Amino acid sequence: MELEELDVEVYNDKRMSSGSGRKNHFLGRVKLCGTQFAKRGEEGLVYFTLEKKSVLSWIRGEIGLRIYYYDETVEEPGVAPPAPAEVTAIPPETRKEEIRVLDVPQPTEVALEAGPNFRPQPVFMVEEMHPQPVVSTEVHHQDHPPPHHHGHPPPPYYHPLHHYDHSSPHNHRQAREIHAPPHEVRMQPPPEMTRTQSGRVEEAEKVRVLRRTSSDYSPRVIAGKVNGKSEKISPFDLVEPMQFLFIRVVKARSLAQNETPYVKIRSGNHLFKSKPATYRPGEPPENPEWRQVFALRQNKPESAATTLEISVWDAPSEKFLGGVCFDLSEVPVRDPPDSPLAPQWYRLEGGGRSSEDPNRVTGDIQLAIWAGTQADDAFPEACCSDTPTISYTRSKVYQSPKLWYLRVTVVEAQDLHIPPNLPPLTAPDIRVKGQLAFQAARTRRGSMNNHSASIHWNEDLVFVAGEPLEDQLILLVEDRTVRDPMLLGHAVIPVASIEQRLDERHVASRWLKLENGGSGSGPYCGRLHLRLYLEGGYHVLDEAAHVCSDFRPTAKQLWKPAIGILELGILGARGLLPMKTKGGGKASTDAYCVAKYGRKWIRTRTITDSFDPRWNEQYTWQVYDPCTVLTVGLFDNWRMFVELGEDRPDCHMGKIRIRVSTLESNKVYMNSYPLLALHRTGLKKMGEIEMAVRFACPLLLPDTCTVYGQPLLPRMHYLRPLGVAQQEALRGAATRIVAAWLVRSEPPLGPEVVKCMLDADSHAWSIRKSKANWFRIVAVLAWAIGLAQWLDDLRRWRNPVTTMLMHILYLVLIWFPELIVPTMFLYVFLIGIWYYRFRPKIPAGMDIRLSQAEAVDLEELDEEFDTIPSSKPPEIIRVRYDRLRILAARVQTVLGDLAAQGERVQALVSWRDPRASKLFIGVCLLVTIVLYAVPPKMVAVALGFYFLRHPMFRDPMPPASLNFFRRLPSLSDRLI
Repeated sequence: MELEELDVEVYNDKRMSSGSGRKNHFLGRVKLCGTQFAKRGEEGLVYFTLEKKSVLSWIRGEIGLRIYYYDETVEEPGVAPPAPAEVTAIPPETRKEEIRVLDVPQPTEVALEAGPNFRPQPVFMVEEMHPQPVVSTEVHHQDHPPPHHHGHPPPPYYHPLHHYDHSSPHNHRQAREIHAPPHEVRMQPPPEMTRTQSGRVEEAEKVRVLRRTSSDYSPRVIAGKVNGKSEKISPFDLVEPMQFLFIRVVKARSLAQNETPYVKIRSGNHLFKSKPATYRPGEPPENPEWRQVFALRQNKPESAATTLEISVWDAPSEKFLGGVCFDLSEVPVRDPPDSPLAPQWYRLEGGGRSSEDPNRVTGDIQLAIWAGTQADDAFPEACCSDTPTISYTRSKVYQSPKLWYLRVTVVEAQDLHIPPNLPPLTAPDIRVKGQLAFQAARTRRGSMNNHSASIHWNEDLVFVAGEPLEDQLILLVEDRTVRDPMLLGHAVIPVASIEQRLDERHVASRWLKLENGGSGSGPYCGRLHLRLYLEGGYHVLDEAAHVCSDFRPTAKQLWKPAIGILELGILGARGLLPMKTKGGGKASTDAYCVAKYGRKWIRTRTITDSFDPRWNEQYTWQVYDPCTVLTVGLFDNWRMFVELGEDRPDCHMGKIRIRVSTLESNKVYMNSYPLLALHRTGLKKMGEIEMAVRFACPLLLPDTCTVYGQPLLPRMHYLRPLGVAQQEALRGAATRIVAAWLVRSEPPLGPEVVKCMLDADSHAWSIRKSKANWFRIVAVLAWAIGLAQWLDDLRRWRNPVTTMLMHILYLVLIWFPELIVPTMFLYVFLIGIWYYRFRPKIPAGMDIRLSQAEAVDLEELDEEFDTIPSSKPPEIIRVRYDRLRILAARVQTVLGDLAAQGERVQALVSWRDPRASKLFIGVCLLVTIVLYAVPPKMVAVALGFYFLRHPMFRDPMPPASLNFFRRLPSLSDRLI
């Protein structure tokens, strides 16, 4: 359904009326994308705004639609599966590039996956000591026939037994950063696969990123088109290709007697151990399974290993069960979208052991070995050589839980058993308290109705609920008249049973029977009148509003189609500071990146023990609103040592934010950003991170530009807005729900990582942030100050030529007033053209000066990082409180001065000063008579020339009008 579109047009049928003219009159239309359709059973009534066909049409209104789809079951005639062929010929026209399938060791049996009725045909070796060579297959261009081979490729390469060192320690040293081999064989996919992988329309501009050896990380775009159509854009074109050797270990059969076998993989400095074997039900212990993938980073050609050793060992006794060795120069290359390489059976060799030896090597192992890059499908689940094999270092993609606003409208309660022992002439204080997981909210005091003996509230309680909706809503009716609250009754409601609504439609209320409270008055404790529903028309904020990455409502039926794709390539980091010490006092850093946009989180793999890690991982997000922010953070991994008993939170090393609207369409920004972290000791540069960003937006006009004229938040935020304080409390609850959800993933994202990425403490008090906001206000008002300074220079004749020209322009505008507004807009246009030269060339990172972090006081930083409630001794808290009082007194004075100016304006006609009011209304009468009698142009010329008069005609003292305004009374003298 994502590829479908629905057009709904509304007309007025004039045949049903007495009027004449056209038969049909257009009233509006709605164009919907297939992503907005819901399956049958999940649909809801959604109101869409009717769109216009032209700008001048007067079309307005909404149309309510309930749209859903369902699948039809079509019975197709059965087709017999084709018989398996031993050799499948590949026609040369299916490939555009020459590719050579390199030789591998001769398998003992081919492992094929097919249906239940398919039986694989084994291929046996004629002589075990003299295996037959495998003839290489070559695919050439159509215009060049394959050349004639005069010889055979080298035979498969097996090591005898003495090549396996059973007593050598398994010390593994992590490989340093390496570069990809200069020669790489790639295959060109068919056009339909190109469109599937790139995810763009053919009209999108093709962009490539070239890796430059210098320190120049400025954006560089190379656009090229062939025959009027864009070329293929690789899914991993923003990052450097990294060469890996993939080994898929599937299973073994007919092994020698063992207990718990495992596989050991060795190639050069790399050493891997597989997890213990597993067994299928009913399988003998001689047939273990592993089903594990390993990825070995390939070194430089001059230092790369030439062989790959795969051996099977028994865990308790370290008994050698056999092995096989491969020549790495004969490993085939796989380039997606090729299908995965089929695993094959290989005979386990044991060297010089005789057939009469009871511990002789027997059995086969099923493997698949190929060379590829990080774009391979098996890479995310593979155990990489630059990361440990534990799950805390894997790269993963996460999804935030679907969040709802749960609105509980407490209407009234009846038949409550209120205890009579109340103070005389005192109405009972009855309140309703709602609890959902860790969230709690309470209504105000209810009003009693003496006629119906009921208590009314008509108040809303709003909570945040996350899917899956497994929690229960608990409602407590309490009597808080006395000091100790008394429970009058309670009700429990499963959240999954609450109705969902997508708009402002009315939801029927219901009565709930209250269960027995603490009064012990019997089984019936009264009933509660409620209206419950899950709000799907709101966007549940879990980020700070100024750095939000998504504004879509909860209900997927209300989503609009995406306008583009955001691509992020995380290349690597440089010059990271050491974050921990390992054995022997060696400093190290185990860095990984986390990026968040919308509901999608990504986590790169952890590069262990490296100050210059290289990830070269690329991710994509769908963009629904360009005015959103992408957040990328760098962290040091401490949770990887949880198995060793070190359960510490991951350390934050820096964060970068990129606003999507600042990116030009289809342009690659490849830059290095400094990583800045604020600690108690001050600001530290933790290193640099290299990233490549592209906003692929093929729909430039009008779809993308019309987004700027639409409301930022969904419709319900404006129909039934939430308060600022209420939104902030709900945001804190949403942050905790997201953190609790992501910590249950594997590998987990710690709560400290989630809160850092979501800016959970963005509204915490800080003198540094207060200073930063003050200077931001000053910078915003700088244009007004500059304009006032320019006008003061004009009226003081600092530049006589400019002042005379201003006289002439002023006369022109007075005699032709219709030119005033166009001149103003022309001036703004010229300013925009002038500042085009100074436009930012790259997306901005963190600004030290704007954050007031370059010269911050250590005492202020210690206060900023203090917990709530404070963990400092009383003496320090007293000093900080006194300092806060001094700062608050200054703010109080400024607010009082602003209020006094407004009160003086009100005093002009409020007759608080009778003489001043008489003078003001008298002047107003005089001005009115003058303006009626004198032409307006003459008045305007007189006022303008009086303002621009020469300084020799000026009085250095303030004018009378300003003196009169300053003498007006304010309400400051009435304050206690």
